[in-house]
Amino acid sequence: MPLLFQPKEKIVCIGDSVTDAERAKPIGEGLFGALGKGWVTQVDALLSVTYPAHQVRLVNMGTSGNQVTHLAQRWQTDVLDLKPDHVVVMIGINDVWRQFDLPRQPEQHVLPKAYEATLDKLVAKTLPTVKSLILMTPFIIESSPADAMRARMDEYGTIVQKIATKRKTRFIDTQAAFNRVLEHQHSSSIAWDRIHPNQVGHMVIARAFLQAVGFEWSGGE
Repeated sequence: MPLLFQPKEKIVCIGDSVTDAERAKPIGEGLFGALGKGWVTQVDALLSVTYPAHQVRLVNMGTSGNQVTHLAQRWQTDVLDLKPDHVVVMIGINDVWRQFDLPRQPEQHVLPKAYEATLDKLVAKTLPTVKSLILMTPFIIESSPADAMRARMDEYGTIVQKIATKRKTRFIDTQAAFNRVLEHQHSSSIAWDRIHPNQVGHMVIARAFLQAVGFEWSGGE
């Protein structure tokens, strides 16, 4: 499979704190660590050194604490107005997490029905304007599928896959990528809170992303 991205194309990545990773505001692009300290920077670095002639342009628009409803509020300015060729979306961690860390505040919860409807609407609105849209599942760095929050996260991951199938977009099972590593490493060695990964965890995401877009270490030569 050839690399999905053509020379000079712009890729906007949007999501929550896992994507944000201390990126520059208001636009996560440019010098001095503007892309943040996470998987977006890793993807940018690997594409830059492996496909140097492509000069692909990554923009990080992740925002810490965001749920899918927050994405809907800023979608026009933070995605469509940037005129991307490709859009990458990974959202849902906080939609689930608020149900567990703020159980007595239902106004902070985005339940499955609302999550699916909102994400599907954003995808449908964006597809006619871009060359591709990539949906990545939310995840929790927890090996046991019986864990309550892991089970709920898997439910949201299934919703993402359902939308990807319905809208014929690319799909990345981020949870599955972590599961592979969790067979050999405890979650505490990847993320202290099972959510915010260290560099190993961010590379898990970057690797899953690059595999899905046709990345080759030879640069396709």
